[in-house]
Amino acid sequence: MCKLQPERAESAYLRWGKPIFDLVFSVLLLPPLAVACAALLVLNPIFNRGPLFFTQPRMGLGCRAFGAIKFRTMRPVMRVTRRADDPLELDRITPLGRFLRRSRIDELPQIINVLRGEMSLIGPRPDYFHHARRYLRRVPGYRRRHEVRPGISGLAQTDLGYVDCTEGTRLKVALDLRYVEQMSLRLDLYIFRRTLETVVGRKGC
Repeated sequence: MCKLQPERAESAYLRWGKPIFDLVFSVLLLPPLAVACAALLVLNPIFNRGPLFFTQPRMGLGCRAFGAIKFRTMRPVMRVTRRADDPLELDRITPLGRFLRRSRIDELPQIINVLRGEMSLIGPRPDYFHHARRYLRRVPGYRRRHEVRPGISGLAQTDLGYVDCTEGTRLKVALDLRYVEQMSLRLDLYIFRRTLETVVGRKGC
C-alpha cells in the first residue's frame, strides 16, 4: 500500500480547499446526473438494453481498490474474457454507448464516488485495478500518483489524452506527478476549464 508523504498530508489546499471544491461542484453536477439517468432509463431499453450502471475496480488513494461507477456503454455479457482494448471487445459498444463515451456523459455517475470520498473531481485518472498492479512494477513513479485521490479528470487527460499502453502510461505518469507536486486551486480550475472545453468540443474517443 502507498502512504501519503507528510508534507502532502498537511497541505492546506488538500485538507480543506479541495474537499470544498469537490463538494460544491459535485452538488452542482447532481441535477445533470439526474437528468441523464432519467433520459437513459427511457432510451436504454431501446438502444442499450441492460443495467443502467457499470462498476469497475480501479486503483485509488493508497493503491487501494474501489468501484468506479459509470453509465454502461457496452452490451452486457456473463463474463469478460478479453482485454478492454481488444477489437472484439470494443465491438460490444452500443451506438448509444458510443455517444455517451464521446460526450463523456458515461463519466457523470463518478460524482457519487466523489461524494463518497473515493475520488476527487480533479486528480490522476484511476486505472483498472488489475492493470494498475502491473504498472506498479513496470512504470517508475506510478506508485506516487496514488498519494492523492484519483480524479474524474486530470492533467494527463487534458494535456495528453487517452493512452492504453505501457509507454503511454509513462507519459501519463509524468503529468500526474507534476499535478501531485504542483496541486493548487489554480491548477484544478485550469484542468476543470480544459475538461469543459473537451466535453463541449466532443474531443477524444
